[in-house]
Amino acid sequence: MTMIRITACKTEYAVNPVGIDSMHPRLFWRLESDERDVRQTAYQIVVASSREKLDQGDADMWDSGKTASGESIQITYAGLALRSEGEYFWKVRVWDSRDQVSPWSETAYWTMGILSRGEWKGKWIGRRSSPGLAMQPSPYMRRSFAVKSNVRRAVVYATALGLFKLSVNGEAVGHLFAPGWTDYDKRVQVHAYDITDKLKKGENAIGVILGDGWYAGTVGFLGRHIYGERPFFLMQASIEYGDGSRELVVTDGSWRAAEGPIRYSDLIKGETYDAQLELTGWDYPGYDDSGWESPDVRSGYNGLLVAAMEPPIRITETVKPVDVRKTEAGAYIFDMGQNMVGWTEVTVKGEPGTQITLSHAEMLNPDGTLYVDNLREAVQQDHYVLKGAGEERYEPHFTFHGFRYVELIGYPGEPELTTIAGKVIHSDTPVTGSLETSDPMVNRLYANITWGQRGNFLSVPTDCPQRDERLGWTGDAQIFARTASYNMDVSRFFTKYIWDIIDCQQPSGAFTDVAPDAGWIRHKMWNTNLNWFAPDNAGWGDAGVIIPWTQYLMYGDKRILETHYGAMVRWVEYLKHHSEGLIRPDYANYGDWLSIGADTPSEVLATAYFAYSAKVLAQISGAIGKTADMNRYAALFDEIAGAFRSEFVGSDGHIHGDTQTVYVLAIQFGLLTDELKKAAIRRLTDNIRERGDRLSTGFLGVGYLLPALTDSGELVAAYTLLTQEAFPSWMYSIKHGATTIWERWDGWTEEKGFQTPSMNSFNHYSLGSVGEWMFRYMAGIEADPADPGFRHAIIRPRPGGRLKWVKAGYESLYGTISVEWKLEADNRLELEVEMPANTSATVYVPGAGVISDGEDRGNLAAGCALLTQEEHRSIYRLGSGKHRFTSKFGAVESSMAGKK
Repeated sequence: MTMIRITACKTEYAVNPVGIDSMHPRLFWRLESDERDVRQTAYQIVVASSREKLDQGDADMWDSGKTASGESIQITYAGLALRSEGEYFWKVRVWDSRDQVSPWSETAYWTMGILSRGEWKGKWIGRRSSPGLAMQPSPYMRRSFAVKSNVRRAVVYATALGLFKLSVNGEAVGHLFAPGWTDYDKRVQVHAYDITDKLKKGENAIGVILGDGWYAGTVGFLGRHIYGERPFFLMQASIEYGDGSRELVVTDGSWRAAEGPIRYSDLIKGETYDAQLELTGWDYPGYDDSGWESPDVRSGYNGLLVAAMEPPIRITETVKPVDVRKTEAGAYIFDMGQNMVGWTEVTVKGEPGTQITLSHAEMLNPDGTLYVDNLREAVQQDHYVLKGAGEERYEPHFTFHGFRYVELIGYPGEPELTTIAGKVIHSDTPVTGSLETSDPMVNRLYANITWGQRGNFLSVPTDCPQRDERLGWTGDAQIFARTASYNMDVSRFFTKYIWDIIDCQQPSGAFTDVAPDAGWIRHKMWNTNLNWFAPDNAGWGDAGVIIPWTQYLMYGDKRILETHYGAMVRWVEYLKHHSEGLIRPDYANYGDWLSIGADTPSEVLATAYFAYSAKVLAQISGAIGKTADMNRYAALFDEIAGAFRSEFVGSDGHIHGDTQTVYVLAIQFGLLTDELKKAAIRRLTDNIRERGDRLSTGFLGVGYLLPALTDSGELVAAYTLLTQEAFPSWMYSIKHGATTIWERWDGWTEEKGFQTPSMNSFNHYSLGSVGEWMFRYMAGIEADPADPGFRHAIIRPRPGGRLKWVKAGYESLYGTISVEWKLEADNRLELEVEMPANTSATVYVPGAGVISDGEDRGNLAAGCALLTQEEHRSIYRLGSGKHRFTSKFGAVESSMAGKK
């Protein structure tokens, strides 16, 4: 008999987090077993205020006792009150269906941050601006302090209005672009780092470099100084000794400040670094800072200081160039082989004062030069001035670029391929999805989708990483949220981003188009400069409802629904109040953004999304036990759907606008009667055929296009669009070398070349929302709203198109769900499904004559129960473990695979 093993213990989605501020943190664990159909029936959690107490069996904070429950995620701590800066250690054991108890898990822990404003003793410090400079040098600040022996624990709590790079005794602490982007008028994130092993007895030193970042630097096309004129830093280090005493090291007027080699570093405008001005040893003990100045102490900050929610931004990969060539001008252009986001590190040797420039671009002009017209006002250049001391290495500090090609200008000598290296940066959201098929182009499409996500998930989900924009557009985020959740663990990322959306909700209840607000509403940029500003935008504001619901489906996160329920209600009530007869007005600015050869009427799209927000809000209400609200918003949805049909839908199923998107949204949002839906499907498929089996959908329609077709029994049409290679299509850009998803279907075409440079990103994830269909339908890994977080999954693969096999995996909070199907030459389908311990699945096996592995004289293998057997499919309920099925899958079964 095999014991259950407990692994992957987490607190608030993280492994052993430091400095959280949730007073009721949620705990998670996974079960592993070599047996099938393993289910948890009870658990016991013990929590102690020290590791020693826990080891001795003294659960002085909480002992849950044996609690009858199958839940192993989202378990809310229910012990004694947690204290500021407290340490808490925990472990768990579980019982299975045979009442067999597991061994205790390994000890996990979390620590609390500074929980009240009064406990902060540090001051906000910065450096006064240097006169006459439009772009300011990055401030360097330091302080020396003494440490006694026998340090038990030392934690530094740090944040900035701007960005900071922290070091202790010359050793880097933390990660990139901290503290991340928030609406600084509302809140700023505090990062906590354990520095116990970095301190030594005697003199120590803390150093910090500040960057303008989003606070004082250039934000998109909104300009500089959106939130403030210059950056400031706040820090408090708590040092606890073995004898119980405690000391604080805080930011205040005793620190020293100076300018250094970073002459400027701006997110949008790049960086200049003069190595001749380096401050050697500045962040080590013993450095002479007598020539430095006193810092500028800010009077205070009115926003909230909250524990960091988002995952850290890190360098996650180093990319080597695949080619280099010399230009006629004497520069060198490197091809990285991949459109990426980050920067380049350069290795160089030369005379003091020599300046080299690294210029970055996504594409090349026909003459082989960098295509930079689409950058608008962005300057993707980093300049480095050599100090002339042998081999030197340089990479920038507070900027990033979107690029595939790098031009090296002014390089002394002949560079090699190893002269530069590309550093890939993004919010470190661990990979959770894997997908491979028999078709190399489909595989390239999936790779492009994931690279687009990596390039644009940087503290917020940006629209593009290269031009002067890089804003957190909510419409882009909501249409891609489900795809993003399959690809990577975005639990913490979207938890933070929802707060960004909530922070800029208007008093009316309207959600903004971008989050953080970045002065969008405050400065009324569109209104005053372009006369193009709607009070709300369909598909964009709805992100405030759709993304929390997605978090619930993918992670079983009920707290995000409860926390933001009031804001979601205000949004739907706002839409209702600003409708006439439940029909929304036509003022939306964006519509089905960047659709191709189609113009979806704004009022149709806006009313459809109004209905969908009401529908999702009804589901949310039910999920958190608000039955009266559930019934009310379900009734509202029915009323909106009726108004939609009366206003926009003809008796023949024709919908006003007659675009693919109007049909797709009406079908997927459930706005049509059964008869009208049949007619709408006919019109949708006719439209596709009339266009030569090509799509016309933009941002808001594309994510629902293949699901609508598949759910309506048009799987052949869905696969035809997926693998269509003629323009416009996903494969068209791949045929022409794309390694990311483009912003526009026609970003570049053989006939016209580049689209308008005013808006033409080649790394923009929105049209990659087809990734959701690839997981949910092609591979068939689907969440069950009745048992979210994949505790129970719906496995329903749809073989079709030119694909011969698909292998897919999704690492849920319970463990990895994997599905593999293969079509053999003899019209036989082989399907393999593996579910992690403590989960189950309903599996739809397409084909006739289905046989389950282990089936013998009608007896099924353990953990596998036949629910329904039909002529062209069989439905099973599976427990955990690996299960295999075979069936006959000919032309008839293929046509039936898409049927509900």
